[in-house]
Amino acid sequence: MEENEVNKEKKTILIVDDEKLIVDMLVCNLQKEGYNTIEANDGVTAVDMALEQKPDLILLDVMLPKMDGLTVCKKIRNVLNVPILMLTARDEEIDKILGLELGADDYVTKPFSVRELIARIKANLRKAEVTAVNDTQTQNVNNTHKIIIGDLAIDLDKFEVKVKDEVIDLTLREFEVLKYLANQPGQVITREILLEKVWGYEYYGDIRTVDVTVRRIREKIEKDTSAPKILITKRGVGYYIASK
Repeated sequence: MEENEVNKEKKTILIVDDEKLIVDMLVCNLQKEGYNTIEANDGVTAVDMALEQKPDLILLDVMLPKMDGLTVCKKIRNVLNVPILMLTARDEEIDKILGLELGADDYVTKPFSVRELIARIKANLRKAEVTAVNDTQTQNVNNTHKIIIGDLAIDLDKFEVKVKDEVIDLTLREFEVLKYLANQPGQVITREILLEKVWGYEYYGDIRTVDVTVRRIREKIEKDTSAPKILITKRGVGYYIASK
């Protein structure tokens, strides 16, 4: 009975890759870490499995048969708010940036360190879990928790963002970045601090991830992204939310 309860608490990771050796290696290492694993070897199957089984996290290769990983990411993100880590054999910036723009939470370039990958998996799962717990706790409180700065309104109870009363659809990561900045209006937050506080671990200098996420947020909340009024850049330092 205790063993069944433990199994229920295990996180399930969907591994999407068409290279059997990589899948077998990931299955072995992740199960050793105590995770349940399910596997898909092409993009179409990956989308079907993700929507049907709703895994806790997805490891998604970019190069896949039937449907490429970037398209898979977009289709899954339209329905689920599950952490998605992209795996790419190409060390091209365009793959990484495009993946993040389509809603991926992270990326790892092949060949990768299993130890680093597992650290990133744990960090993303932990972040998603903490957010879910906080969301549940705030829903049980009668008082509404909101951050209101000028035209920006963040409802922490409803996990909702509005700009001039228009609801803005943000991913989990985008919401967390905006919330962190809005909690300190007018204060410039460096990319490194955002990586540590929002992503939850060291990115080894990949601060471009923050820039991409901020750009996605701006495209959704700013009327003119070339002259932002809400989410401002302090060149060479970081970002801040305008205090008025």
